[in-house]
Amino acid sequence: MKAIILKEYGLPNVLEIGEAAKPIPNDKEVLVRIHSTSINDWDWGLVRGKPFVIRLFFGLKKPKITIPGVDISGKIEAVGSDVSSFKIGDEIYCDLSESGCGGFAEYVCVPEKTLSKKPPNISFNEASALPHAAILALQGLVDMGKVKSGQHILINGAGGGVGTLAIQLLKSYEVKVTGVDSEEKLDLMTSLGYDSVMDYKKVDFTDNGEKYDLVLETKSNRSVFKYARSLKKNGRYITVGGSLNRLLEIFLLGSLISLFSSKKLSVLGLKPNKGLDHISKLVESGQIRPVIDGPYGFDEIPDLIQYFGEGKHSGKIVVEIEKC
Repeated sequence: MKAIILKEYGLPNVLEIGEAAKPIPNDKEVLVRIHSTSINDWDWGLVRGKPFVIRLFFGLKKPKITIPGVDISGKIEAVGSDVSSFKIGDEIYCDLSESGCGGFAEYVCVPEKTLSKKPPNISFNEASALPHAAILALQGLVDMGKVKSGQHILINGAGGGVGTLAIQLLKSYEVKVTGVDSEEKLDLMTSLGYDSVMDYKKVDFTDNGEKYDLVLETKSNRSVFKYARSLKKNGRYITVGGSLNRLLEIFLLGSLISLFSSKKLSVLGLKPNKGLDHISKLVESGQIRPVIDGPYGFDEIPDLIQYFGEGKHSGKIVVEIEKC
């Protein structure tokens, strides 16, 4: 099968487009023919081996994961003898980050417990844009953020995968939502329902005097004390990504700030696929529809990971591996 192969850490141009053995499912797995995949921060970090903590888990000198990619949608081609919830021909989608990755290929074996059935009213391309980003938004806003009506919420990175889904999740709440991203994405953000938008190059939301009940952050790069200053009394700051130094600062000092104030600052530890069935219901009811950048072709994946790292995309970058 064709696959994107990672043999060494580096910029995305180290990735090779090559051949790999077609996997065989064990008793508790299914074999999925992948139709579509999407690009995530996870891929950007794994390919480069940065931040360094990635190497502690996935190989200090050489990556243990040879085929990156975590978001997939596709169709089941074979099932293990102990699989009971799925059958050959089922259309599925999921996040592979807890089961060894492998999404940048024609086939992958996936544990039964990892899978969700693809909502029938969206394409494979749209489905592949959802698992990682939608669950970050759901767990950040609802599980950890405890969002409730009447709040003023800010989302930093509002024009990316998480941000474009987060605003749709918030439509069922009576809240005011401010979005922050680059100037090129502001019109998209407004069209999705953000009440106000900011160009991060012109306005620093931690330094403009406005305070928020809840901040969902996708790219932490400022002092934890600046983030605390942007919160109202009893406000919450939840980050799902950013530089390692800032994430460690928030993790360590956020708890201290919480001891001496009513503000809570936390780093989200993603639970992959937890809540994906709920996302499916929202998709089926028409409440959520992913914003797609693409679809692109399989051979473009290395360039697309670089494109992601430069932050030029809107919504989720989607790759169509097999024409449907």
